[in-house]
Amino acid sequence: MTDRLAGVTIAVLGFGNQGEAQALNLRDSGVTVLVGARPGGGGGARARAHGFETLPLDAAARRAAVCAVLLPDERIPDLWPAIAAGLMPGAGIVFAHGFTLLYGDLAFPADADVVLVSPTGPGRVLREVYSRGEGLPAYLAVHRDASGGAWGLAESYARGIGSHRARLWRTTVREETEVDLFGEQAVLCGGMNALVTAAFETLVSKGYSAEIAYLECVHQLKYLADLLHERGVAGMRKGISGTALFGDLTRGPRVVGEGSRAAMAALLEEIRSGAFAREWAAEVARGAPRLAEAVARAAGHPIEAARASAVGGPPGPGGSGGESRKALSKN
Repeated sequence: MTDRLAGVTIAVLGFGNQGEAQALNLRDSGVTVLVGARPGGGGGARARAHGFETLPLDAAARRAAVCAVLLPDERIPDLWPAIAAGLMPGAGIVFAHGFTLLYGDLAFPADADVVLVSPTGPGRVLREVYSRGEGLPAYLAVHRDASGGAWGLAESYARGIGSHRARLWRTTVREETEVDLFGEQAVLCGGMNALVTAAFETLVSKGYSAEIAYLECVHQLKYLADLLHERGVAGMRKGISGTALFGDLTRGPRVVGEGSRAAMAALLEEIRSGAFAREWAAEVARGAPRLAEAVARAAGHPIEAARASAVGGPPGPGGSGGESRKALSKN
């Protein structure tokens, strides 16, 4: 198979979560990389500190045979026309998430291959495993195959970021996007945060120590999640006590019962119908006041003070071991 990255320049547009990790991995794989950054943002300064030639987004696009669009989902539609106007003839375009491909109504040149290469984890982890000589699996999809070689572009790019060291899964843009959104909302972010907060509140409301409630329902989650990651559900159950196992299998379904399953089905339908994307677009268009208010309200929850007291350091991203939302998110 022809390596679509051999001898060409790649513009990594955006130097946040995925952008920084992918640019570093690509460079370490022998690819010529330059970075496109938004004026006034912190990404450009970080890219220059890493030794990358850094240009405005449209200027970077004009210099590259392949552009990796690793900007925030909500910013891409406004930024895209200027980027697209400067694309080289026959440019390859790579996205790390299908959200704007599915919902953004982006216009692409007729001769452009447009593909999806989506690592199955945050950029921080992508970089860590690459540096160990390993890789994160990635989802690959083709949105537009102008040249007849779009799958080759996706596979070459996945090799460049190290994902071929693990496994490459062929899928569709729709499947990647809808499953990713559902996973974030039902389990990885929304479901997990709601579950631990509700458990914390239940214990504290009955008079238990906030610090002990935090340690039991939040702090310990990492160790069980690591076990689940390493061994799967059945393997994880082999690693816990008989008491915990009995509680798991007899009480867990009462927590995530028919009501929770119905809520999951409803939110999946909102994703599939495009209702969630329209709601998010409308929120962004208003300046995201609802999101800002919800973030501020959550930051003032007693669970944050309990964290500071139980494990030390100030609550929130600046605390001990904390990281920004951008650093921890997949996309």
